[in-house]
Amino acid sequence: MNRRTFLATSVAGGAAVWLTSCQSASRPNSGAGPTAPGLPAVFELDELTLLDIAAGLRDGKWTSSRLVELYLGRIEAVDRSGPRLNSVVEVNPEAKALADQLDQERKGSRLRGPLHGIPILIKANIETGDRMATTAGSLALANWHSPQDAFVVARLRAAGALILGKTNLSEWANFRSTHSSSGWSGCGGQTLNPYALDRNPSGSSSGSGVAASANFCAAAIGTETDGSVTGPSSINGIAGIKPTVGLVSRSGIIPISASQDTAGPMARTVSDLAILLSAMAGVDPQDPITGNQHATAIQGYTSFLDPRGLRGARLGIARKFFENDASLDRFLSGCVDVLKKAGAEVIDPADLPTHGQIDDPEKEVLLYEFKDGLNRYLSRIPPGSPARSLKELIVYNEQNREREMPIFEQELFMQSEAKGPLSEAKYVKARASCLSLARKNGIDTVLAKNKLDALVTLTSGPAWYTDHINGDHDTGGCTTPPAVAGYPHITVPAGFHRDLPIGLSFFGPAFSEPTLFKLAYSWEQETKSRRKPSFVASLPG
Repeated sequence: MNRRTFLATSVAGGAAVWLTSCQSASRPNSGAGPTAPGLPAVFELDELTLLDIAAGLRDGKWTSSRLVELYLGRIEAVDRSGPRLNSVVEVNPEAKALADQLDQERKGSRLRGPLHGIPILIKANIETGDRMATTAGSLALANWHSPQDAFVVARLRAAGALILGKTNLSEWANFRSTHSSSGWSGCGGQTLNPYALDRNPSGSSSGSGVAASANFCAAAIGTETDGSVTGPSSINGIAGIKPTVGLVSRSGIIPISASQDTAGPMARTVSDLAILLSAMAGVDPQDPITGNQHATAIQGYTSFLDPRGLRGARLGIARKFFENDASLDRFLSGCVDVLKKAGAEVIDPADLPTHGQIDDPEKEVLLYEFKDGLNRYLSRIPPGSPARSLKELIVYNEQNREREMPIFEQELFMQSEAKGPLSEAKYVKARASCLSLARKNGIDTVLAKNKLDALVTLTSGPAWYTDHINGDHDTGGCTTPPAVAGYPHITVPAGFHRDLPIGLSFFGPAFSEPTLFKLAYSWEQETKSRRKPSFVASLPG
């Protein structure tokens, strides 16, 4: 989760640490500083799309086994050595064997799906029924090996994806402290931003965002409660989508909030997001909310990728998210000019009537739901684990303070533990307030009033300096209303602001993913704003 709501103050430095598992330890970058030493000059798979890789596999240019070798070499050279981004917390020890199996299936013309043999990385709070741990970044879960795949992992494997490894995250999906450093976990240390190593990668899907941007995998999977897919995507120069809550199953994913959690794909292109989300979506009996999903989830999303999708679209510009930052407001105005040039009809401004009113009830809801959901989840873990409840987890962290709390505390844990059951009137009132402010009197109202296809604004400000003393710095963002509403939200690269990437967001009503894909893909084709990272140590100024 991107906890802008809970930040108390602002943000430099943090050592990168390579771990093979939790138990071992708007301009181009023309004015950037020197590139980090040891960076390979050429990478064979650099910036390739899923379709590019699938074509290469089909034509015999690569095998899945060769792709695994290339990506593992890239991780070794750039994540473990050279810039040392520290985004991959664990490599799948079965990756090469899985690749051999998928190659044999291909030779026998037994293709599982559109992702057959393509390596992807997943966030370390998503279960895999293999030799990799599911830790949420916490040392307390270092030995937790799920007996089965999360539903979304099973869906990806059925589509042919090869799970190459797991990515670092902001510990417990950034729901432990109001002063945390995004991208830091007890298991994984601090992940670095590939555009400037002293800048933060954002959270909580930090490792997934960095790994996809730095070409450590074909694409990655993250999770979001509020901003944890879209925020790191924007700040690491890639595309990402937080689906409608209920489109993608949450079973087998360590929870924060039953009303807001979802997994989502993170990739270098919008078309890759559409391919991945088509594979991920599905009805899961273990997560009843998925029974409400729209029929388009079954049909898939690639058919909605229209390069002229902005033509005739009616879009509202949510100005207030960045109205107090003149430079970002100008950046947004430049984006509006492009939207108009591409044929969109723009209503500017088109702000939410409830702008700025959602934070407090959202925090209340998350504190209640975190305790309820995490206690249910931890109770599944076998006896003998260091923590099988939130209360025990708090004790574990205190007992292991030197390793688990060297830079920030666990005040959100303690606030959550103090909450009662979800039947309490305070929770019921807060949840009702969230739905009213985010949906009926928020997004729904502005869409209906202006007859809009979607709302548009910048996803976030540029990456801040990593600061292990003061914690994260709030550079602004639009993630909260669609997150609280449970509505879909897609971000796509929009350009560079002071040599750091910025994403443009499109969000709309429940199950409007087809519309959002059409708009985001058209924007992407119009602007071609994605630029691969340069791995500079620092930026001037």
